[in-house]
Amino acid sequence: MDNSTVRSSQNIPLSVLDLVPVLSGRGISDSFKSSLQLAQHAERLGYKRYWLAEHHNMPGIASSATPVLIGYIAQGTSSIRVGSGGVMLPNHAPLIVAEQFGTLASLYPGRIDLGLGRAPGTDQLTAMALRRHLSGSVEDFPQNVQELRTYLSAQNSSAKVRAVQAEGVDLPVWLLGSSTYSAQLAALLGLPFAFASHFAPAMLHASLNLYRSNFRPSNDLSAPYVMAGINVIAADSDEEARYLASSLYLSFLNVIKGSALPMQPPVKNLDDYCSPSERYAVEQMLSYTFIGSPETLRGKLQNFLQQTGVDELMVVSSIYEPSARMYSYQLLAELELR
Repeated sequence: MDNSTVRSSQNIPLSVLDLVPVLSGRGISDSFKSSLQLAQHAERLGYKRYWLAEHHNMPGIASSATPVLIGYIAQGTSSIRVGSGGVMLPNHAPLIVAEQFGTLASLYPGRIDLGLGRAPGTDQLTAMALRRHLSGSVEDFPQNVQELRTYLSAQNSSAKVRAVQAEGVDLPVWLLGSSTYSAQLAALLGLPFAFASHFAPAMLHASLNLYRSNFRPSNDLSAPYVMAGINVIAADSDEEARYLASSLYLSFLNVIKGSALPMQPPVKNLDDYCSPSERYAVEQMLSYTFIGSPETLRGKLQNFLQQTGVDELMVVSSIYEPSARMYSYQLLAELELR
């Protein structure tokens, strides 16, 4: 590990990534209420951010109207930062995103983050329904990011096209990615970078190295800042944590099988629901999933921090019962990782 990845002795900031899971047998409104309760709980525990991810046409995920939910969570909390993890920029005109998030940043000053991704967050047919056409390309992402940042700048006040409520607001822009593409762009633009290692682990270390080695200081950021997404399922015992984690594995199994289902309750024996090859595929996607009691988790998470040197952890706890999900975040916060 080189000097750029040496961590300080301070506790590492912890943040929450919420997909707003829709639970089997329960209503979507219940998902929204559970998310607000979790955000309030995370705020009391000292979590730094609460991000919501944009997904579409997925029966198990209710976070598609991401800016609306960010406002809902921000209104129901008082200090935790609330943001997008992320807004899928190919689905939206940069002007619209600037207006929406400029409004949020004005309503909740100093508390809103704008994380941007270049994937559609859905299938091709749904992407077409969102955009009306697919003539654009993910290769337009750098230009769209720059256009969006222009709308957010105070200097845009004399332009013919303006996002008036967004000009000069305090709105940090993050780039999100699961490959080296966004890592390189974040480095060139001098922006903070979040890697989606909670579901796409393969390129984590290559992306971190590329980002740090190519980082150019900017008015937004003087030094590289990296956040990594991980899955954490914490419980009082390893056995209980493994049982709770089966809901997460079933959700990814449904993705592999092409099944559109809400989140399922945990099961005793996961092998009853998948073949060995399917389980292997899921385990590869979930390589950075940490399951167990606090004693088990501490060493595994400290090792991850030592290997990556990340500045912040963005944690997903995909647990069926809302109370168990809240308890998992509590146990993690009490570890005081460094």
